[in-house]
Amino acid sequence: MAVRRSSHAVYELEYHFVWAIKYRKKVFNTREMKTKVEEIFREIAAQYDLTIEEIKAMSDHVHLLVSAPPRFSPARIANILKSVSMRLIFRQYSKLKKLHFWGGELWVGGYCVKSSGHDLTTVQIQHYIQTQDQPVLL
Repeated sequence: MAVRRSSHAVYELEYHFVWAIKYRKKVFNTREMKTKVEEIFREIAAQYDLTIEEIKAMSDHVHLLVSAPPRFSPARIANILKSVSMRLIFRQYSKLKKLHFWGGELWVGGYCVKSSGHDLTTVQIQHYIQTQDQPVLL
């Protein structure tokens, strides 16, 4: 992760977000759909001056590593990404809403967020996200 600049700040802020699909329904069940969901998040991030360093859409949740200017709180980032992605995903996959989410919400209300820092590096977070769909070897 590189140090970034805006007109009034120099920053290096990265957040690892995880949020689940409502009712933990496994609806992102094809590679094509997961790829489209990841593209949607990248498009949203670009519109809001956010950078998605890493992303992995799983069947029932999403992992994102996001770099953001200091004007965005983690709560604001989650709000933007969750609300806009829900609208765009429902627009792209209208049957999802009719079959599974007739209440109108795709994501659970909460989320998990961690910042990278001294004990948890960006490289460790990226590796964790990249290996989410690989089997655990015991």
